[in-house]
Amino acid sequence: MAAGRSEDTSGELLAELAQAAGAEIALKEVVSDDRAAIEAALRRYIDAGAALVFTTGGTGLTPDDVTPEATRAVIERDAPGFAEAMRAESTRLKPLGMLSRGVAGTAGGTLIINFPGNPKAIRELFPVIAPTLQHAVATLRRGPGGRGANGGHAGH
Repeated sequence: MAAGRSEDTSGELLAELAQAAGAEIALKEVVSDDRAAIEAALRRYIDAGAALVFTTGGTGLTPDDVTPEATRAVIERDAPGFAEAMRAESTRLKPLGMLSRGVAGTAGGTLIINFPGNPKAIRELFPVIAPTLQHAVATLRRGPGGRGANGGHAGH
């Protein structure tokens, strides 16, 4: 999601990387840097049953960086490992990485992950979480109690 003031190169790159990792891209949308607009978009994707929703941008310290707040307003459970891993890698690459406020969490059967808006950061950080996405979605979609169709706990 982005302010729409310029071309959304970070969103396009993230979609390309996700598709290369095996994700089906159902929708790409540019949303203004407005908390209510971001929340509404996230709720539409959750209601539509999206497995994954990635946001780009709006995770810094400026007053209009409100993506984490919008995400927190719609998620039901935190999934902090994604943001922690990306922040750790970003900080390893450059100290300013610790300024990212991105979050991750789940709502219904949807996993939402905030990415920075910088295409270079997306190129560096998507590979950090990519190996976990298929398992995360499968685990999230198992249903109440994490039980498989036979009533037992599904294996990891």
